[in-house]
Amino acid sequence: MMTNISGSYFLNMFIIKIIESRKEDINKLQDIFLETRRSTFSWVDTSQFKLSDFEKETEGEYVLVAMIDEKVIGFISVWVADNFIHHLYVDKSFQDQKVGTKLLNAVLDKFGLPVRLKCEIKNQKAVSFTDKKGLLK
Repeated sequence: MMTNISGSYFLNMFIIKIIESRKEDINKLQDIFLETRRSTFSWVDTSQFKLSDFEKETEGEYVLVAMIDEKVIGFISVWVADNFIHHLYVDKSFQDQKVGTKLLNAVLDKFGLPVRLKCEIKNQKAVSFTDKKGLLK
């Protein structure tokens, strides 16, 4: 069942849908998680990162997926008990196109404020994003 959480959005003539994650999305979610971590976390040894890290890192979390048609382009995961945004990743080819904002807004629509998150200070792109959204104090 495809549940549209926060409506549809347009991205360069494509409609972005935000839905709850589905079993059939797992391979692409793993790919996005692995590739984005490898290209972003330059200050750590990324050779130990694996596809299976996605399941371990998001176990028990609520995961929303951004899609264009049936293509997964990003995700956000939340530890619901604490309104804690644990992960927010967007496929490299769709970064800087408001996909992360759409995912964040979908979480805020579903769970409201306050939300908590952590952001590695060395990840300047993430720090800048969360600061622009007013989530860093």
